[in-house]
This record gives sequence, structure tokens and C-alpha cells, in this order.
Amino acid sequence: EHTTSLKFEHTFVQNCERVKSVELHPTEPWVLLGLYSGTVSIWNYQTKTEEKSFKVSESPVRSAKFIVRENWIIAATDDKYIRVYNYENMEKIIEFEAHTDYIRSLAVHPFLPYVVSASDDQVLKLWNWKKNWSCDETFEGHSHYVMQVAVNPKDPSIFASASLDGTLKIWNLDSSAPNFTLEGHLKGVNCVDYFESNDKQYLLSGSDDYTAK
Repeated sequence: EHTTSLKFEHTFVQNCERVKSVELHPTEPWVLLGLYSGTVSIWNYQTKTEEKSFKVSESPVRSAKFIVRENWIIAATDDKYIRVYNYENMEKIIEFEAHTDYIRSLAVHPFLPYVVSASDDQVLKLWNWKKNWSCDETFEGHSHYVMQVAVNPKDPSIFASASLDGTLKIWNLDSSAPNFTLEGHLKGVNCVDYFESNDKQYLLSGSDDYTAK
């Protein structure tokens, strides 16, 4: 058994706000927060100050991501909409109704103009911003809320989803049906991510059954 000590480097206080999403900017010292109040906020972790904040919706923001190569923020909310903003001038780029229920998670493709969204309507969707945010694919197969989506960093044509139906599913961007399904949790799966260790790639999942696998 290994014991690891962790030290808190910085603490940010967001008064009277429930934080539903966090994202680090890859080059700027920024943390992007998606808030239950319907606001997105950018904090500077070096100065410990809020740099920008703006209201996105009257509904909670459950996922907010940087699209760095476009200088954008994309936010998904409980009103079923996706909204995109330029984070330099706060200009709204677009808003559109993306799902028929709450949107839980977003994943931005590392080099193609794609965003994958996951929703309580049990489907995932692929959005192409070079085609005016058209829906290029709908991914069906889960039987409960889809809680999170993660793109494979080694092969970005593949992504994984976690659902309250107790499964993980692995998908290709160009196919509406899953490649395969992973079962192993006794209750719903809330989160999923890829990681690499000793030149091997793994999926990590967290569940309502009190386990991470």
C-alpha cells in the first residue's frame, strides 16, 4: 500500500455558488468554472483573482470547456442548450438547443472541429462547428442518463461514455452504435477518463457503488 501526501496550492472562493465543472486552460493561468447559478467564471490561479464572469443561462451550467484554438468557451446547461462565447470579448458566437434533457458533459476534440455532448436523454451527439454546429452523428445505446464523455487522447477517433445504466461504452466518431460495452459496476457510473501508465492505456471509472475501477 502506497501513501501519498498532497498539498493544496491554491483555494478559490466562489461565494454562494455551487461549482459543477472545472477546466484548466493549457497555456494561460486560468481555471474555467461552470456554476449552478448559470454563470461561467474564469479565475487566475496565480493572482487568485476572477478575471471574467458572465451569465450564460438561468439554468445550471453542468459542463464548460475551453476551445483554445478558437478563443472560445463552450457551456452546456440544464435548459438543454449549448452556448459558445469568445472569451476575449465575451461575444456570443452561437446558442442552440442540443438535447431533449439536461446536458451533463462536453468533450472537445483535440484537433478536429468537433464537440461531443452527453445528456440525460440517454444519447450522445457529435457537433461540427465548421458546419455551423451541425449534428454529424447521434450515438444511441445507453438506457439511462449519460453522465460523462471522454475522448481517447492516443486515438481521438474513439471516445468513452459513462452512464447511470451501470455501463461504460466505447464509440467511434463515425458510427452511431457502440464498439463495445464494459460492465463491472453494481450501480450507475458517474465519471470516466483515460490515463496511461507504463506505456499501457487504461480507463478509470467512478460509480454510485462506492468504487473506482
